[in-house]
Formats: sequence, C-alpha cells, structure tokens
Amino acid sequence: MIASGSRYVALGSSFAAGPGISPIVDPPAGRSGNNYAHLVASELGLDLVDVSYSGATTAHLLDTRQDDAPPQLDALTADTALITITCGGNDLEYVGTFLRGSSLNTIARPATILGRRVANRIRARVSYLKDDASYQAVTDSLTTVVERARERSPEARILLVDYLSLVGPATRPRLDVPLNEEQLPSIAMMADGLAASFAKAAAATGADLIAASEASRDHAIGSAEPWTTRFTMLPPNLGGFVPYHPNAAGMRAVADLILAALRS
Repeated sequence: MIASGSRYVALGSSFAAGPGISPIVDPPAGRSGNNYAHLVASELGLDLVDVSYSGATTAHLLDTRQDDAPPQLDALTADTALITITCGGNDLEYVGTFLRGSSLNTIARPATILGRRVANRIRARVSYLKDDASYQAVTDSLTTVVERARERSPEARILLVDYLSLVGPATRPRLDVPLNEEQLPSIAMMADGLAASFAKAAAATGADLIAASEASRDHAIGSAEPWTTRFTMLPPNLGGFVPYHPNAAGMRAVADLILAALRS
C-alpha cells in the first residue's frame, strides 16, 4: 500500500486526463478533477501531481514539449512513490482514426453528390490498419517511458494503465457507431494491438499492468452500462460531448482497478 501523503505523479494522454468530465481543472490539457488519478489520490490521501494532457504521445512524456507544458517525465522526483502511465494511443492515431472514420460515414450518409465527394476525399486519409512495426514502436516507447521513470523515481511503484475498450461484444456497426461491418473489426484489432503493447512493456520492465481494456469489454459502446462515450459531431457548447473517451463511470472503474491493485 502507498502511504498517505506520498507523492503520486500521473502521466498520460486524454484517457488519463479525462476531457469532458466535470470539473475541468486545466482546460488546455483537458484535465478533469474527477479523472482516475484524482479519484485514487483522494481515496488514499496522496499528494497528486497530475501532468496528463489530452493529445499526448509517448514523445510528450519522454522529451517533447506539448504546447507550454514540459515533457511529462520532468514531474518525477526521487521521492515519488506512485506513477501511473496511460499513453500510446495517439502514437497509433487510435481514437483519431475512429473519429475520422465515423465523421466520414456520417457526412456520406446523405446520398448527395456533395456528400459523396467529401466522403471520397476523406476516405483516402483514413487508414484502419497498422502494421506490426507500429505496435512494436509503441511497446518500445512505453518500455522506455517506464525505464526512464524508474531512473528518476527508483522507489516508485509504476502502473501501466491501458485504455478502456471502446468496442466490445455489444457494439453494433451502423447502429451504435457509424462504422460498417468491414470497418469496425479493424478498430477492434487496433485496440487489441494497443493492449498487447502495454502487456509486453509491462512484462519487459516489471511494471504492474492495469488491464482496463479487458475489464471494460462488457462496458464498451452499445452496452447497457458503457464506460466510454459514443460518437457525436456536436461540440459541447451545443449539447455535445467529447466522443470516444472515458465517461465518469469509466474513470471510476479504472480508479477502482488501480485501488484494488495497490491494496492487494
């Protein structure tokens, strides 16, 4: 168990930051005060330093500034006791591919000449498949993140927290998401490849794996109790929300997985 008052540093992209979940405590980062890091820190009385940032790639954790934010590993100190890491999806353009495909199909749905022309232009830019080298690059980057985190914080417990599932057994093409029967399995394959990269990096480094992807398969889009949001093209100021991201229930579920691991 991590002692109360210990320093906890949360690293990651939007699936860690929690854009769209109230309250937003850092608008440029899309960081929520109810993301899993805040929930865990509150439960255990930890001193949280949350530098997760929507849109981050593994490079933004390692050595690259993001907007005005320094590389996230810079937040680590020798006295850090707990580190959580959720990143790598943006390296693959995982959610971005899902969003572009969904937008394309939504635009193309009206059988108009304009709709077909726009769809044809976007279609060439949407690639649903990644090669083995792309997934290996994510594995290698996550491994490097853990190794460098351990150098900076040698006493810290490091948890690799993978991504909540967007697609699961209950997700129906065309009905629950605006992808067809050929496109949706490719998104599921990308999610599986990303989860495998986390598992391989955990095995290579000895970091703990929090397999949120596996725990959430029955809570994907289209399920009775989804832990992620569905697709919309409406912005939040017009009644929309951040599509294909964790919702409040999903963040609570990930926090509970982390707490269970820390208490075991």
